[in-house]
Amino acid sequence: MAPYQRVWHLAWPMILSNITVPLLGAVDTAVLGHLSSPEYLSGVAIGASVISMLLWAFGFLRMGTTGLVARASDSGASWLLRALALAVALGALLLLLASPLLPLITQWMNASTEASPHARDYLQIRLLSAPLALANFALLGFFIGRQDSRAPLAILVTANLLNIALDLLLIWGLGLGARGAAWASVCADLCSFVMGWWLLGLRHRQARDEMANTLRRPGFWPWQKVSPWLELLRINSDLFVRTCLLLFTLTFFTAQGAAQGDTVLAANAILLQLLMMTSYALDGFAHATESLIGRAVSRGSMGQFQRINRAAAVCAVATAVAITTTLVAGKSWILPLFTDIPAVLATTAKYYPWLCALPLVAVWSYQLDGVFIGAGKSRQMRNTMFIASVMVFIPTWWITRHLGNTGIWFSLFLWFGARSSGLMVYFYNYTKNKVWL
Repeated sequence: MAPYQRVWHLAWPMILSNITVPLLGAVDTAVLGHLSSPEYLSGVAIGASVISMLLWAFGFLRMGTTGLVARASDSGASWLLRALALAVALGALLLLLASPLLPLITQWMNASTEASPHARDYLQIRLLSAPLALANFALLGFFIGRQDSRAPLAILVTANLLNIALDLLLIWGLGLGARGAAWASVCADLCSFVMGWWLLGLRHRQARDEMANTLRRPGFWPWQKVSPWLELLRINSDLFVRTCLLLFTLTFFTAQGAAQGDTVLAANAILLQLLMMTSYALDGFAHATESLIGRAVSRGSMGQFQRINRAAAVCAVATAVAITTTLVAGKSWILPLFTDIPAVLATTAKYYPWLCALPLVAVWSYQLDGVFIGAGKSRQMRNTMFIASVMVFIPTWWITRHLGNTGIWFSLFLWFGARSSGLMVYFYNYTKNKVWL
């Protein structure tokens, strides 16, 4: 199969499945945005931002598992088992530690008096499914690493359609507001795990059988053989720091919008939902790149590495151009889908041009993430994110804070540019010096 065909064969199911993830937040935003007051939307915007920070801080379980499984000489079942064990332990710890801190968290997020109760209700319920949510990261990482993009598509589409149906039932039908949005997401997490485990046995029965055999063999657990666990933690610790910096930046962005009132916060929530949809769509090519680059590295084939990277980059850039064109042309019908509150709609339209420009700048940060994850170069991703968040985003926000929400969006624009530029520098140097393999 030619490189472009291989990339597209893996990418299109991931694009469809990835889009359904922020689609959940978009549906929450649209349903709540049509209620009588923006405080419901503001509360869920804060709660969703915080839960994203708490859960996606552990997104390394997906990325790290993908790279390790892609480079494994066997089915990668032992890496999945280690990732699942780590996910359940971390999820339980997160549930125990985060729940008592919710009042402080919502206060730090500058939630208004009206929005705070809704944000706390949302977070308290969403945390119940934290162990399952992290275990789902590990399962998705395994499927992507095995170049099985159909399983994530089936899992995410099914669970997210369930979430959307429950959103409509619980928020509009039963009037549960933010609590209804949270319970819908908890049910979706449970559905994802059950379906993921079922598909693992259906499509990768050998791997699931090997997991059972691995548990019976001596030498699996860290007190028996520590080196594989140290490798897992080494890669995941770099990705953990990188993801924490990413989520800190996005959460800080939301908090600064909240400080300017519920209308600006609600408008930013809508724009961020649209940004997440474009990001996840572009991530489909990054996911395909992860598994294909991992396989090329494990085989020591620099020619295959270059062909896959070139094909994936061309596809990703073409998709970014198409997304920007769609956003520009569809403004008049996209924004009214999310809210009919006049003040929120006008504020959203004011900052909409930033959203339209971002895919063209951000595409390289997503695509090169896939290359570095597949090649196991997690430290470089961590370093680039540190520079972008600490040395670019925060100083830019400080200098432009007098510009209000415009300064925040300008800071985010430069943040994406710094991420793309930093990874490009690493990629150029590593390719020139032939240190990928």
